[in-house]
Amino acid sequence: MTQNAKIRPRIRDSVVQALSAGVAPAQGIQYLQVGRHKELEAIVKDMDRITDDGASFRLISGEYGAGKTFLLHLARQIALNKKIVTMHADLSPNRRLVASGGQARALYSELVSSMATRSKPEGGALASIIEKFVGECLHEAESAGFSPDELIQKKLVPLHGYVGGYEITNVLQKYCLAHEVGDDTQKESAMRWLRGEYRTMTEAREAIGVRSIIDDSMLFDALKLLGHLMSIAGHAGILVIADEAVNLYKIAHTQSRQANYEKVLQMLNSTLQGEVRNLGFMFGVTPQAVEDPRRGLFSYEALASRLRPNEFAKQTGVTDYNHPVISLPSLSPEELYQLLCNIRNVFACGDEKKYLVPDEALEAFMNHCHSKIGAAYFKTPRETARQFVNLLSILEQHPEMPWDSMIEKIEIEQDTGDQDEVAAELYGETGGEDQPQTPDTCDDDLKSFKL
Repeated sequence: MTQNAKIRPRIRDSVVQALSAGVAPAQGIQYLQVGRHKELEAIVKDMDRITDDGASFRLISGEYGAGKTFLLHLARQIALNKKIVTMHADLSPNRRLVASGGQARALYSELVSSMATRSKPEGGALASIIEKFVGECLHEAESAGFSPDELIQKKLVPLHGYVGGYEITNVLQKYCLAHEVGDDTQKESAMRWLRGEYRTMTEAREAIGVRSIIDDSMLFDALKLLGHLMSIAGHAGILVIADEAVNLYKIAHTQSRQANYEKVLQMLNSTLQGEVRNLGFMFGVTPQAVEDPRRGLFSYEALASRLRPNEFAKQTGVTDYNHPVISLPSLSPEELYQLLCNIRNVFACGDEKKYLVPDEALEAFMNHCHSKIGAAYFKTPRETARQFVNLLSILEQHPEMPWDSMIEKIEIEQDTGDQDEVAAELYGETGGEDQPQTPDTCDDDLKSFKL
């Protein structure tokens, strides 16, 4: 994206508001991108693999504020440009991969509600995709002299090899029938089933006549079905993005945490072994949540053996971008300088005449950050970018104030995210080994205790 490209005020406001809040913007992200060229090339290859009836799995690992969410948003834009349907959600205590209290179904519902296509990037695209697919089936059936039920059954035969394949075929047939007769209530009932909104089989049977539902145990199977269904409906597949995977690491109950790690292993194995098609997974996670041998992904031996770094790459000091884990390196000072230039450009809507500060101010700001927090200002640039946006915001509202005196007053703190909170939850106030342990961590230690 060139510096002189004009930026719409709505996009500019969206980017500025997101950066000032310390979050990655959902729109206009291309105006900020710097570095990460090798990582983006690997992601592009993953998207090509999905469009070629394959599958992919990636863990995007980086410290808090290193740009994981930013890169995941870029991956989403790349996928949409390649006609891949995207789904995204943040994992949380109420949204997990495996659960028995509705948390996995809640995650599925959140993913489906965020479903986006290139023509509908804001989400909620499932209804339009199904409507278009059923409409094409009705038109094709009328032209060929088939009944719509028979045609849908024929098109969806590849789904019958999956768990739930017959059920989703039945639901789409009922949707088609309701579409023919103009029964909006029945159409909405079918969409509720596809969105995983029915809590009990009795409720689903009364509403649509289907004896099964998408529940906690169906999360991965339902995503595999949707991935193949999207390819049948004319799209290239589905990319599932799950950020904040550190919340799996923070699960207190050992068996529940291990069950979620086992589901991650199942997704990894299924995608790398070619058991699924037109489906990709990307998780945003911290290095501690991956490498901690007591509670992280490495505590599950089968995952540890698959996710350990490539020893040849490690010994030679290079990065293996074919590895399932992409570890985000620090931005170089030059890349951070370019990021500040991009932020200044966005603030001015791409008009150089409206720049609020000269190039000297960018250098002075970086020197100030280095004097306050050292090299951390380009290792985790979120706080640096946030404070620079705040500076520009003040200068925009008070143009009479000199920028050089403002920079010296800025307080920059190292961005640790919620690492202190995680350490307090897991190991005590400071995270030290001599701190009191929670019952769960004690339980982990007692597993190896023998008389």
